[in-house]
Amino acid sequence: MDNSIVQSSETLAAVLFSLFLYAYLAFSIQTIAKKTGTLNGWMAWIPLLNLVLLCSIIARPAWWIILFFIPLVNFFVIVYIWMEIAELMNKPRWVGYLITIPPITFFIPGYLAFC
Repeated sequence: MDNSIVQSSETLAAVLFSLFLYAYLAFSIQTIAKKTGTLNGWMAWIPLLNLVLLCSIIARPAWWIILFFIPLVNFFVIVYIWMEIAELMNKPRWVGYLITIPPITFFIPGYLAFC
């Protein structure tokens, strides 16, 4: 089989998988916003605005988005945000901490949005 065809199909699979993950995350955040009564849930679909929406969900100022661009600080901020979201969704705070575990990272937004 031609090597360029294999590479093209692998690239297409990676792009489709990435789009699926992005749509899943955006839909989960939009659902969380709706359940918490946060306005502008559509912002979940736009890069960077989805970070503003996450801050809005937990009632923090929009300038917190700057903290996402500071190395190491961003790790603690994202954990804090997901812990607060877990609490808002009537789940234990430690569920938000699970966002730090790579295989589980993908399931936490969906769990908080749909369970």
